[in-house]
Amino acid sequence: MTSEASPTAHRPFVFWWTMFVAAVLVIFGLPLAAGGLWLIMLGGSWYYLPAGIGLLLTAWFLFRLERTAVWIYIVTYLATIVWALWEAGLDPWAQVPRLVAPTVVLLLVLTTLPALRSSVRRHQGGVGATAAVVMGVLGAVGTAGHGIDSAVAQEAEEPAAQPQAPVSPPAAGAETPVIVPDATPATAGEPAGPAGTTGAPDGLNSEREAEGTETAPVPPAEAAGTAASEPTYVNMETGTDWPAYGGTHHALRYSPLTQITKDNVGQLEKIWEFRTGDLPENDEPFGNQNTPVKVGDRLYLCSALNKISALDAATGAEFWTYDPQTPVDAIGYNASCRGLVYFEDPTAERTDICATRVVNLTHDARMIALDTETGQPCPDFGNAGIVNLMEGIGDTAPGFYAPTSPPTLVRDVLVVGSQVSDGQTREAPSGVIRGYNAVTGELDWAWDMGRPGETGLPPEGEIYTPGTPNMWTIASGDSDLGLVYMPMGNSAVDYWGGDRSEAENTYSTAIVALDVETGEVAWHYQTVHYDVWDYDLGGQGTLVDFPTAEGDVPAIIMPSKQAQFFILNRETGEPLVEIVERPAPQGGVEPERLSPTQPYVTDFPNLLKPTISEADMWGATPLDQLWCRIQFRQASYDGVYTPPTVDRPWIQFPGYNGGVDWGGVAVDPEKRIMITNYNNMPNYNQLVPREEVEELGVLPITDPNYDPDVGGGSHGSLSPQAETPYGIRVNAGWRVPLTGMLCSEPPYGGIAAIDLETREVLWDRPFGTARKNGPFGIPSMLPLEIGTPNNGGGVITASGLFFIGAATDDLFRAIDVETGERLWDVALPAGGQATPMTYEAGGRQIVVINAGGHDFMETPIGDYFIAYALPAEGVGGEGEEQP
Repeated sequence: MTSEASPTAHRPFVFWWTMFVAAVLVIFGLPLAAGGLWLIMLGGSWYYLPAGIGLLLTAWFLFRLERTAVWIYIVTYLATIVWALWEAGLDPWAQVPRLVAPTVVLLLVLTTLPALRSSVRRHQGGVGATAAVVMGVLGAVGTAGHGIDSAVAQEAEEPAAQPQAPVSPPAAGAETPVIVPDATPATAGEPAGPAGTTGAPDGLNSEREAEGTETAPVPPAEAAGTAASEPTYVNMETGTDWPAYGGTHHALRYSPLTQITKDNVGQLEKIWEFRTGDLPENDEPFGNQNTPVKVGDRLYLCSALNKISALDAATGAEFWTYDPQTPVDAIGYNASCRGLVYFEDPTAERTDICATRVVNLTHDARMIALDTETGQPCPDFGNAGIVNLMEGIGDTAPGFYAPTSPPTLVRDVLVVGSQVSDGQTREAPSGVIRGYNAVTGELDWAWDMGRPGETGLPPEGEIYTPGTPNMWTIASGDSDLGLVYMPMGNSAVDYWGGDRSEAENTYSTAIVALDVETGEVAWHYQTVHYDVWDYDLGGQGTLVDFPTAEGDVPAIIMPSKQAQFFILNRETGEPLVEIVERPAPQGGVEPERLSPTQPYVTDFPNLLKPTISEADMWGATPLDQLWCRIQFRQASYDGVYTPPTVDRPWIQFPGYNGGVDWGGVAVDPEKRIMITNYNNMPNYNQLVPREEVEELGVLPITDPNYDPDVGGGSHGSLSPQAETPYGIRVNAGWRVPLTGMLCSEPPYGGIAAIDLETREVLWDRPFGTARKNGPFGIPSMLPLEIGTPNNGGGVITASGLFFIGAATDDLFRAIDVETGERLWDVALPAGGQATPMTYEAGGRQIVVINAGGHDFMETPIGDYFIAYALPAEGVGGEGEEQP
């Protein structure tokens, strides 16, 4: 009797390599099989258990040095391909965790062939039986299903837009209410009650709060001459200049310049760079997002710690820098200065100090006005150039009340809001909005929704109403109408609202138009009823002439974190697009207070997927994806507006960084095209009982024993929400702990163009490459457009270009407005999470971006302002003359 010689008898390397491969398969096969069984028990996909068994069987026969191992894995691999195509189709990014790792394993298994002996004669029956079992079990996946919640998808899926007849609001308990927009005026001084407070919506939309013509905004022509010192409301335009954060306070982010074209944009080169010197020293959260302003020959910018600099707009040479000495402990969410305000005093002589000035807000709540020529504080503004914004706010912890956005200038009134750190305590600083005289710095009015009818400072010994919704982002304004438009956040602590007042429920997460002369509410429109999802309005509203069947109407476009676009008549607040109320998920910890419906824009594009499913889970490997699938199955998820839960996590999709944030939208008023970038990521959240929060020692920043290393900070995974029943644990972006990859499949961000005339999407593309992203934080350097998270907006030029940074790949791009094609890009030295701007100086069109990075976006932190232009010798050749 002869024995079969082992092929490894004289080749020890191939033996040990085979043992290594077998061990690797055991390491991956065990958790795959065990996790797969767990997922099946949760009602999920049947694929992972048999796939794990296939790996373990392959490992077993590799240990035995039998070629049966190869055949078993080939069967497993072929079945994996069938399952992957059935579940995800031909989407290449969806197939990454399904097929890349299994393909690598296939190659590893094939490398063991020289070490394996044939087992056909000895195990012919066993091979066939094993292959049949593996193929049969994997094939059952197609019939057993992968556990996608089809009921959830069907319920949350948006039906095709179609005309809807007006109907009356439903009675409490009605099953499927559908409501046409309500713009019914309210009685003066009597705001409409919020949806959900009485069990049904009650007209919590647009309202005109002033009746007749007596309280309507006074046109400039009527206001002129009422007093000798009445200002003339100097209005400036983009082109040669860029006089405000959004171009102008209408926030179109549009320039009529045409020197840089689609044909020559590839020739752009860096012409100067300016560094502010503001960089973190001890891991402070930095993320400057500044858009400079330019008037005349000077460019004005602010640094992460509020230094204000005036530069030569053509060369970047520094004229002066004013350092307000902002302390590091005053930083709130992060060290950021989004912009400043340029103001011309119409009552001053041109030679007077501060006849032209720039005004900035600091993290420690000062408003500072500086002379544009010298950088000196304006002596007649406030107290020697400084206004204390803490007046009336009361005592609070450093960084709790920390402005990061510029004031908005309307009719020479500086309208000021502030960032208030999230998740700390119900007794947070007030969200009061204030208007200050741009010449003197005196308080003109204060809109404190908790003190209706009172527009001045609180009485001595009192403060503005704590915990009310704030405006941390940038307002826009219309000096002709005398209105300022404020995108509001929601009340303090975000994820619980049981003790919110009627006024808070009315104005939370709403567009509020104030009469800039009086501070009184002209109208408001709420975009989320009873917001317990941190869906604050982060983008600046854009003022346009919006085309309708009756002709152009002065409008405001307000983007949301759900990537819906609420388009309203900016004089009356009446919707210019169809908005209907649709049933919203119920339950959670506040079922009696949630609104039964939420508003949806139906005849203008919505850029987010309506739901996610288990099949949308992602990762670097099948193990990542399996972990995310298990988490999906363990969570509560009923589509958009799934209520917060305490007994198990809930999936918030989109998350609080979804849709459109502070970058807003850009509009070409000539071509009637709107371009916007947006995010498409879920959060994985869970309410935490108060006793557990206290046991963990998580305290608000106002507590003397507060420890930033024990949660509770702006970036803490567990925030205290003090003085409420629950803290909140937020997994922003829903990441896998080990690899750092996101649980949902890409694209995570997109960019789209919408025709305002036809209300059609012209193009919609993933935005951001994978070059700086990868597992374990290791940059892949892949130039593929995966669609990354992004923050910061873009600017359109009349030559058909859209300039934007924003994505986490640290690229600054020029995009073709008509096609979405990337025509030019350059790598920035730090993250470009700031909106760029463009202007003309020295005969050249110049584009400037702040590469300041962003700690939350995990892009490199920097202090760069970089200017790009065509080569000097090429200017005037291919480009057109400047307007």
